[in-house]
Amino acid sequence: MEYFLAKTDAAKALESSNRTSDEPRPSEAERKPNIKHGRLVSCPLDHLRPHPSYVRHHLTVPACQLSALVSSGDLAFQDPLLITRDRLILDGYARWELARKQGRPTLPCVEYDLTEAEALHCLLQRHRRSTGLNDFCRILLALDLEPLLKEKARANQQSGGLGKGLSKLTEASRVNVRSEIAAVAGVSVGNVAKVKDLKMTADPELQRALRDREISIHQAWLWRKLAPERQREELRLYRARKGIREYARARAFRHRRKSSPTVLDVGDLLKRLSGLESSELGSVGLLVIKGRDKCVFVTEGLLEALHPYQEAISTCKTEMG
Repeated sequence: MEYFLAKTDAAKALESSNRTSDEPRPSEAERKPNIKHGRLVSCPLDHLRPHPSYVRHHLTVPACQLSALVSSGDLAFQDPLLITRDRLILDGYARWELARKQGRPTLPCVEYDLTEAEALHCLLQRHRRSTGLNDFCRILLALDLEPLLKEKARANQQSGGLGKGLSKLTEASRVNVRSEIAAVAGVSVGNVAKVKDLKMTADPELQRALRDREISIHQAWLWRKLAPERQREELRLYRARKGIREYARARAFRHRRKSSPTVLDVGDLLKRLSGLESSELGSVGLLVIKGRDKCVFVTEGLLEALHPYQEAISTCKTEMG
């Protein structure tokens, strides 16, 4: 059974245009896989697998996206996944994750004949929408195409008589490769350069925060020259300030609604803090802020370590959200 794509972003991402000889040739990043239709199949769940680049960079589906799918019920699986003949997932990672959690045996899929590199192109195209992967994650994936793009640039360089026999790229070729990567990822060339720096210099915890949309690429890049422990400290302070700002907004909202805030017993909190092991207590940071109110701000992470405060955590999340 043939499955034809409508003229949507998905089709544009998967179709190659029929160009005349007078039209400019597309760049390597702009070239689309030369297919126009796929085949509708029912695929066993254990046959499907994420793209190797998706696994290599430890990408995952956000919990909020899974929760939204759960609320959709069976409608969540109305649209088929897009896959390759090798069963690499192009689009539908959230549906695949939810189906695994629910123990579904099969999923409807549309199968396309693509190479691994072509599949990565399509994956990036499909995740440039607002609900897809963020800029940092897309750049990580697009950088996996860099060796292929460099090889193409060398071939073009040698065929044009520039640096024939040399393995190094000219500066113009290197800039062109960065531009190709930026075009594939749908980002600026500057952010591609910053992510390349961060891959080498950012602490693993900082990279996790980037993947989870906690911080911006530029913010992380400003910390790139700091020692790993300083990067983690800056991230901790950033999270604390962000939490305080969210608390302030929530408190203002509660004030408008004239509802009472969630209050924890400070005496009980101090007793439980004193009961922590020295190693646990040593990992607890202290942040002093300006203000006249007599308040103690506690992170969810600390409350989770001080049993039994799970109910308080849920209450705080409800009021903050």
